[in-house]
Amino acid sequence: MDSEKARRILDEADLICSEQQVRSALERMAGEISSRLAGENPLVLPVMGGAVVFTGHLLPLLRFPLEFDYLHVTRYNGQTRGSQVQWRVGPRTDIRGRTLLVLDDILDEGNTLAAIKERLLAEGAGGFYSAVFADKEIGKPKPIRADFVGVSVPDRYVFGFGMDVNEYWRNLPAIYALRT
Repeated sequence: MDSEKARRILDEADLICSEQQVRSALERMAGEISSRLAGENPLVLPVMGGAVVFTGHLLPLLRFPLEFDYLHVTRYNGQTRGSQVQWRVGPRTDIRGRTLLVLDDILDEGNTLAAIKERLLAEGAGGFYSAVFADKEIGKPKPIRADFVGVSVPDRYVFGFGMDVNEYWRNLPAIYALRT
């Protein structure tokens, strides 16, 4: 895809969640996370690359001590359909006995986050919490529910605020959906 095609995609997309709605959801989530984890000294692990925007906006709103690392797990590889979970980078910090807060951009079918939870608990994490900015309403059960959710989005291909469409538009301050 080139930048001209990327611009056409945005021009034809539907706004799902405005920039103001994104900000309000972040502030609410920060309060919920702070209430639950302020005394835990958690290790925060965003899932690269989708969670980078969400993480960058959320961390300054968390007013308690925390450690930071990351992991890189994907099912998409720049595609619009997921496949097998691929671990590219695991946390470098020792997670044994630690309370973890995993941040991700979207909970779609839930397979990636479920695989992350299973692996990190098997490696000795003491507690596991997850926060996703968007939870997609897919109309069927998911193998995992996020502990903290920013917004619910319809069962459409969404992008913006960290989520991409063919590796473009992660940088948008709002969330859009492709027209079907």
